[in-house]
Amino acid sequence: MWWRSASFILDRNDNLLQDDSVPKPESRLLSPPASYMAETVHNPNPINKISAYYQTRAAHHGVVTSDWLAQAQAAVGRDQPSDSDTSLKSSASVKPFSVIEEFNNWRKQPDLAEAVAAVRALASVIRSSEANTIAELQSELKAASDSLKSWDTTSISLTAGCDLFMRYITRTSAFEYEDFNSAKSRFLERAEKFGEISYKARKIIAMLGQDFIFNGCTILVHGFSRVVLEILKTAAESRKVFRVLCTEGRPDRTGLRFANELAKLDVPVKLLIDSAVAYSMDEVDMVFVGADGVVESGGIINMMGTYQIALVAKTMDKPVYVAAESYKFARLYPLDQKDMVPAVRPIDFGVPIPSKVEVETSARDYTPPQYLTLLFTDLGVLTPSVVSDELIQLYL
Repeated sequence: MWWRSASFILDRNDNLLQDDSVPKPESRLLSPPASYMAETVHNPNPINKISAYYQTRAAHHGVVTSDWLAQAQAAVGRDQPSDSDTSLKSSASVKPFSVIEEFNNWRKQPDLAEAVAAVRALASVIRSSEANTIAELQSELKAASDSLKSWDTTSISLTAGCDLFMRYITRTSAFEYEDFNSAKSRFLERAEKFGEISYKARKIIAMLGQDFIFNGCTILVHGFSRVVLEILKTAAESRKVFRVLCTEGRPDRTGLRFANELAKLDVPVKLLIDSAVAYSMDEVDMVFVGADGVVESGGIINMMGTYQIALVAKTMDKPVYVAAESYKFARLYPLDQKDMVPAVRPIDFGVPIPSKVEVETSARDYTPPQYLTLLFTDLGVLTPSVVSDELIQLYL
């Protein structure tokens, strides 16, 4: 059924249009390309071939230590840089503009998603551009987008966010009839609007999820999803009474941090070892998970263990809800667990492992759509079957 997928339809439409004036989204390979090892030069921390996604985000989602907690507490009281502050710093500096440095500066904000940081960085490309024609500006944006995507080829939301940004800001024919300065202003206006839409997505999803959380319910969560946390935080602020079961989330122990955040909200929370999911499922009324990416089939790619939780929930007739922003909708169609670009993370068992023992280091798995009930997105509450239609609308 591949010929009915969103990517096939979009690629066919692109071939029919044959319009080189508008950048076209690049299809992601479903299996690792032959040049995958060569691309690791773009990874700033290629330690043991570990995905940059899991290296650089460890401070936000990784192991909870006293040092990390001290840094997090210190960051709470620190003023976040505004758009005006950022532009003043860039104008005062004589250093050449770097989209990767700008991206990393935005990523220092703990509540800012990686894809939103990329969108902010691309908007800065327009702001600092010295191009004199629309074609030159589009070329600069395309090069900057490609640089961000190659920075970590394993990050689904980063690639999807960049592709959707390029589609959004160029989705108008008005540029052909405007002078360059007016067109550049419109580019920047649309870029900033897309950034605001992406930034507000989490709040929109949190409001949509409230009708599904009822008093006295028990919710199982897996991993640390800031969207899921926002949903539960909003429910707690609305004085709804519920309890949460958190999986430990080894080896990153993200469940520990999630449980800590819920405890701050005075939400009753219980921590489970990952292997206790089936044992505890009869206590659960619903499952909430986030997603690294939402694929064309309506399935999701998420933290390792999501698939087996969904299988247990389906067997015991428990609904599985996914919370994901629309910038995580990716043009991917994995056919099985191995049909994805690998994302590798370090694993520490706490004891020496003989060199002859092979260790599975994959960081995420694929959950097919038949095991999911609903997806809460900033586009609305969707069933898995309509995701492909929404994805086509996003990329057209």
